[in-house]
Amino acid sequence: MKISEFFGKGRAVMSFEIFPPKKTSGIETVYSTIDELAQLKPDYISVTYGAGGNVANTSTRDIAAHIKNDCGIEAMAHITCVNNSKDEVVTVMDGFLDAGIENILALRGDISPDKPPRTDFKYASELISFIRSQNKYSSIGISGACYPEGHTEAESLTADILNLRRKVDAGAEELITQLFFDNQFFYDFREKAKIAGINVPISAGIMPVTSKSQIERMVTMCGASLPQKFVRMITKYEQKPEALIDAGIAYAADQITDLLANGVDGVHIYTMNNPYVAKKLVGIIEKLL
Repeated sequence: MKISEFFGKGRAVMSFEIFPPKKTSGIETVYSTIDELAQLKPDYISVTYGAGGNVANTSTRDIAAHIKNDCGIEAMAHITCVNNSKDEVVTVMDGFLDAGIENILALRGDISPDKPPRTDFKYASELISFIRSQNKYSSIGISGACYPEGHTEAESLTADILNLRRKVDAGAEELITQLFFDNQFFYDFREKAKIAGINVPISAGIMPVTSKSQIERMVTMCGASLPQKFVRMITKYEQKPEALIDAGIAYAADQITDLLANGVDGVHIYTMNNPYVAKKLVGIIEKLL
């Protein structure tokens, strides 16, 4: 089932994101996490692209196949193109097809300072166009990423939204935002996207913060702004790890409650492979969905 088919049914779509285990751990180490998340009955679970985009690493495919075929939950497999040629993208996509995976999130991927990018694809929109040009992938649902505060490499938010329109025109059927901590950024972005002619569903990416180091790392990577309310929370509880987890869950729940009240299409929860946090958060919001 294409993920785009979950939308438009009078309720917000709820989804989770997980990542493959590190290369030093076996793939089975994530299965218990998946099984616990599956009990929360999300509409789908997405799996990030493992091992820096190495085609030889099939962890994303194998985990997504477990989610779909063993857990009965729709799966979305991430695919990046910054380090892949067209032939390598075909290899990965064929693997997804063989595993019965019907949905992907098409991304450029992060450019590594230690590894020059490949040249077949410069942008995610080009990856989407290429996949859409291959008839054998016509049954695959394609989603794209978006950035409420603009991509860190974009000239401006307006330029970023114009690039986003290219993703949609290329064939992206749903969009998932990068994490944010101030809902007003999302509402402003959603309005600008609509004005730009972007009419596909947009799911809001929410990350419950569980440690100060986690937020520092993620903000460095994605450039999300930290509202004063959020900063005060981190400052107050940074020396109390258990209290900070509960406060982070409460903050995320408040964000989601407000998003649902304002008609968000979907909520995509970055679980950081932590079933406890996901369970606590869903327990607060499940009756609102």
